[in-house]
Amino acid sequence: TTTCVNMSTFMALMGKKVLLIDLDPQGNATSNFGFSKEGKYNSVYQLMSEGKPAKDAIYETKVKNLSIIPSNIDLAGVEVELVYMNKREFVIKEIFEQIKNDYDYITIDCPPSLGLLTINAFTASDAVIIPIQCEFFALEGLSQLMNTIRLVKKRNLNPDITIDGVV
Repeated sequence: TTTCVNMSTFMALMGKKVLLIDLDPQGNATSNFGFSKEGKYNSVYQLMSEGKPAKDAIYETKVKNLSIIPSNIDLAGVEVELVYMNKREFVIKEIFEQIKNDYDYITIDCPPSLGLLTINAFTASDAVIIPIQCEFFALEGLSQLMNTIRLVKKRNLNPDITIDGVV
């Protein structure tokens, strides 16, 4: 979350038009920009679960050129709902199609797990930047993440996704 928030902010301050999608049910990127995690606003949950248009959940932040699609705890239940959906791996990609031409960069803050939310992010993304702590168990998680990205490519969910780096 810290890496995603800081990179998004830096790119916006450089004059790029940036959208950050908080795809983590913990909503820490959302609260970082002053939005309440319990707020009564449209969030990524309404986009994924109810099919609301993306523009209905985009909010300006106090940082010039930086907008956010916020998250809240409701998103924790979306994975259960996704299980029964057709094309469940492509829900975020379909949201991107509505807005991708409006931004120079769209960043996604993913949850710290490899479930359907993260798979959706991988399916929609051009590239992945992997933040990692310098410790043994983080390397174990990195190998699981790399395997998941290989599966996303192999199953043609997103054969063109690249890993742009490890931070």
